[in-house]
Amino acid sequence: MGRLAAALSRLRAALGMVSYPLVLPSAEEAERVGSALLAQLDDYLIPRLARLDAPMLVVVGGSTGAGKSTLVNSLVQEPVTSSGVLRPTTRSPVLVSHPENLGWFEQPHLLPGLIRTVKTSNDPNSLQVVGARGIGPGLALLDAPDVDSVVDHNRKLAAQLLAAADLWLFVTTAARYADAVPWELLKTARLRGTVIALVLDRVPLDAAAEIAAHLGEMLTENDLGNAPLFVLPESELDTRGMLPAEVIQPMQQWFAQLSADPAARDTVVRQTLDGALAALAPAVDGLAEAAEEQTRTAQALDERVSTAYQTAKRTVRDGLQDGRLLRGEVLARWQEFVGTGDFARSLESRVGQLRDKFVAAVTGRPGHSRSLQVALESQLVTLLRGVATDAAEQAYASWQAHPAGEALLRDDLKTASAGLPERADRLVRDWQLWVLDLVRREGGDKRSVARGTAFAVNGAGLAVMIAVFTATAFIPTGLEVAAAAGTTVAAQKVLEAVFGDQAIRTLATRARTELIAQFDELLDTEAARFTERTAAVRREAEPGTLLRRAAAEVESARKDIALTGSGS
Repeated sequence: MGRLAAALSRLRAALGMVSYPLVLPSAEEAERVGSALLAQLDDYLIPRLARLDAPMLVVVGGSTGAGKSTLVNSLVQEPVTSSGVLRPTTRSPVLVSHPENLGWFEQPHLLPGLIRTVKTSNDPNSLQVVGARGIGPGLALLDAPDVDSVVDHNRKLAAQLLAAADLWLFVTTAARYADAVPWELLKTARLRGTVIALVLDRVPLDAAAEIAAHLGEMLTENDLGNAPLFVLPESELDTRGMLPAEVIQPMQQWFAQLSADPAARDTVVRQTLDGALAALAPAVDGLAEAAEEQTRTAQALDERVSTAYQTAKRTVRDGLQDGRLLRGEVLARWQEFVGTGDFARSLESRVGQLRDKFVAAVTGRPGHSRSLQVALESQLVTLLRGVATDAAEQAYASWQAHPAGEALLRDDLKTASAGLPERADRLVRDWQLWVLDLVRREGGDKRSVARGTAFAVNGAGLAVMIAVFTATAFIPTGLEVAAAAGTTVAAQKVLEAVFGDQAIRTLATRARTELIAQFDELLDTEAARFTERTAAVRREAEPGTLLRRAAAEVESARKDIALTGSGS
């Protein structure tokens, strides 16, 4: 028993770990079934397995107005439970047991979620426990709410109580025995392995044979043909509001025999327990499929987000390579900074004098240096804000086209996050400072470029930034030269003159790599606004495997124990 108890505990933990938050056709049913299985584990399976010798619980359930309370009172010959005069009735369920068994039911072994009380209560979350000698030792009757009550809580409680039954005594009437709702529950009970007995109440004498035969056919069609059937003829209640002795006597004798025969009770308990355990695997398999659908859908939604933001990252890389950022304001400020005309002529005839020209340009135009830095910053921020906005719109639209994605959307996801402009500004400024620091460190750390310390670090740093806006190989193509009006060549020659050819290539590559990494990180943060909405599904990496493994352990232990003697 210990192995089975441990397996049930692990299954319970697995059920508690798996959720179904995405709006999918299977989600609502999975939530319902999962909650029902957790309730059955707590209410019945775990406590019953711990005490197979505990008194047998007979849950009396059925349709509205079927006469359940009258039947319970008549069986024990005491007014222990009251029927509702007005429908729907909301009151606590009533459990009646022999006084020597009260100790078991007064403690929260079975149905631990219900508060025990000794008085009638309108609190549907309480369980009234009553002692009566009219029911033999080893048995208890529980008068449950109507299975077809118009009150949602009553229906749910009725289903919960029926799942905790060792034996379900289903009560219906000649007028309502074919109703759909109770038959759905009967089928569920059969699939779960619950032992069932039926009471057909208020049957007119002239139609008893016909109705009983029809009900018998329905039971056979639903694999319930072996269930005991008690037919109670239509009759007047006595002065105590109970069924006449001759009507109730066959049922009293049947329960008396159960009370007197521990082996018979043990057989019923073990059959129901074994059936409930056997029903876990297929039910859990359905939950596993629903959980896997959640995971697949979450991955599909995440892929849509990834596609949108990968496109944004490619756009950033293209923007840093195709020369587009060297147009407009940046180009104008660069020309002001280096003095395009004189500079171009120096490239042709006085390369040897380039260092002196560069120093003069830098020291003579501090205002132009700042203007170029601001123009560079503006271009990069504009690029980042644009791609982030486009990516958010694309991701939003892709989720909006999927029912599960649409349910997760918030209005603030339609565009880039509110704090993006500020974070983009700060990112670019920090990168510019990083580049200047890089130039300063390279000039001081390498003998081959040590002469760089003799030049304005700011000017060299700006030239590195300009170089980042061109091809990765840092060798300008004819198209780039045309697009940037020769500024690519200018940037390269300035840096070569200051640092040397290999140093400049290394600086440009490192600066570009750092900028792309910073942009990628910021875009990943933007994408996380979407993917954090699906994070609950990814909490357990393989929910289906987890559930199936736990259910398989229970099934294996069940077969080993062989509660019914067959091991199957």
